[in-house]
Amino acid sequence: MNFFRKSILWKVFNYFILFTVLAAVIVYYFFSQNYQNISLVTFAGVLVFFLAYFLLVYWYEFVRPMNVILNEIRALLMGKEYKRFFSKRIDEIGVIAHFFNEVTRNFEKISNQLREGKRMMGELEIAGQIQKEILPTAAPHIAGLDIVAKTRPAVELGGDNFDFITNKDNTFIYIGDVTGHGVPAALIMMMVNTLIHTLVDVYDSAYDVVVQTNRQLKARIKSTMFMTMLMLKWNSTTQTMSYVGAGHEHLLVYRAHKGECEDKMAGGIALGMVADNSKIVKEVTLPLMKDDVIILYSDGLTEARNMAGEMFGLDRLKQAIQLYAPQYGPEGIVFHVARDFSRFVQDHVQEDDVTLMAIRFSGSKDTIETAVKNSTSWSDMAEPQVPAANDKEKSIL
Repeated sequence: MNFFRKSILWKVFNYFILFTVLAAVIVYYFFSQNYQNISLVTFAGVLVFFLAYFLLVYWYEFVRPMNVILNEIRALLMGKEYKRFFSKRIDEIGVIAHFFNEVTRNFEKISNQLREGKRMMGELEIAGQIQKEILPTAAPHIAGLDIVAKTRPAVELGGDNFDFITNKDNTFIYIGDVTGHGVPAALIMMMVNTLIHTLVDVYDSAYDVVVQTNRQLKARIKSTMFMTMLMLKWNSTTQTMSYVGAGHEHLLVYRAHKGECEDKMAGGIALGMVADNSKIVKEVTLPLMKDDVIILYSDGLTEARNMAGEMFGLDRLKQAIQLYAPQYGPEGIVFHVARDFSRFVQDHVQEDDVTLMAIRFSGSKDTIETAVKNSTSWSDMAEPQVPAANDKEKSIL
């Protein structure tokens, strides 16, 4: 019964009853006045009156509102200006009008969201470009070292970071990895980069730079955000290397005279986790011999999974370094490890930023220029054609 109260069928039924009652009243009136014989003209007039009244009601109740709704629907479909309806009707026409209003509201909301999304994508592209410009495109001239680094963000903005900062005889080389990726990670990455560039001008030791960076960062970020980091300090005069770990991945060192790859715990605690890390981190001397290679990487490399769910892992990385380091310089090592990595993960979605850096101690005080091609996809890297000094390149393809 509730349906008929809200239905056009109920209105038609009501009008039919009304017309029937009116017709019965008129007929009764004629007969009560002794009009035994109703003329054809009179009967036709009454019939025309009822028909005209019915058509008038039908027009205003059904045809006219439906035409209005259909015209607005046509305007919507043709991309023209349209208007919404205000109606208290609860029948089918009221339902159609309400449906049209809701659809147009949703269209406008989606349109606004698309415009906002387009604006945000434009801003993300700008932010991504700024971040790419922050990452070094070429390493400085560092006496005794040959360096190649490679990074691939998981999304437009990444949380991985690396840089080379030279101040007098000291060169600070670091790799960092912010929790997560995207805009928040990119902002912290840029904050840390700015802090380190500023603090290197003040402090000579990697220990002080890491401690002061943590102190400044902790006061400016949420407790749920932090950044792991591994910083090397190379003195070109004394030809000595040291490092400070801040909760980052292992430090790998390929010992050329042994043909083995060592892994050392970075130690320390991630930047931003505690207010004062001065008693947790420490600077450790790293002895190097000629042709030894230091490997720095982010956990996006070792924790990446293939289609079967298997992780790339630290052992696989060490085995690859032991295989390629005797044959190639830093460029060849990075190329072949990146190639193995790509073949391993195949079409699995990249879930985290990936960074890999190879640093070879040439054992010479001559200045060596090194390039860092961080904007190229790993899969697009060209295989090195020219062997590094004292290396014997051999294709293994």
